Amino acid sequence: MDERTDILDAETRVTERPGDHKAELRLWLRLFTCKTLIEGEVRRRLRETFKVTLPRFDLMAQLDRAGAGMTLGQLSQRMMVSNGNVTGLVERLVAQGLVDRRSSPNDRRSQIVSLTAEGRRVFRAMARANADWIGGIFADLSPAEVDALMRLLGKTKGSARKAMRGDAR
Repeated sequence: MDERTDILDAETRVTERPGDHKAELRLWLRLFTCKTLIEGEVRRRLRETFKVTLPRFDLMAQLDRAGAGMTLGQLSQRMMVSNGNVTGLVERLVAQGLVDRRSSPNDRRSQIVSLTAEGRRVFRAMARANADWIGGIFADLSPAEVDALMRLLGKTKGSARKAMRGDAR
C-alpha cells in the first residue's frame, strides 16, 4: 500500500467510527453556512442601499448603544477587532461627519468617540432597514421555531464557552 492509500484509509476509518462527531461537524457547517449567507446578504444590502460597509455599521451600532461615547479600546473590545482596525473605521466616519472624536477628560492619551447628530440619524435609518431585512430573512420561521432556535443557540453558546474554558469532555 502506498502512503496516499494509508491516509485515505485512515480518513475513512475516522469517519466510520461511532464517536466521530459527524453530526456535530454537519451542525457546525450548517451554522457557518447560515451565518455566511445572512451576513453576505446584509453586507450587500448595506452597500447598495446606504453605501456603507458592515464594519462601519457595526461600529455605529456600538456607539448608538453607548450613547455618551466610547474609547477606541472599548470599541475594539466590543467589536473583537484590533485597535488599528477601529482607528481606520473611525477616521473614515469622522471624515463623513458621522462620528466625532475628542480627548478623554480622564486620560489625554485616550480618545472618546461618539456619533454626531447626523451619524445618529443615518445609523437609525440603517438600523430600521436592517431589522426589516433580518425579519424577511427569517420570515419562513414561526414564532415558536424562532423561540426554539434561540433556546438551542443559547445552549450552544454555553457549550462553546464551556469548551473554551477547557471544561468540555
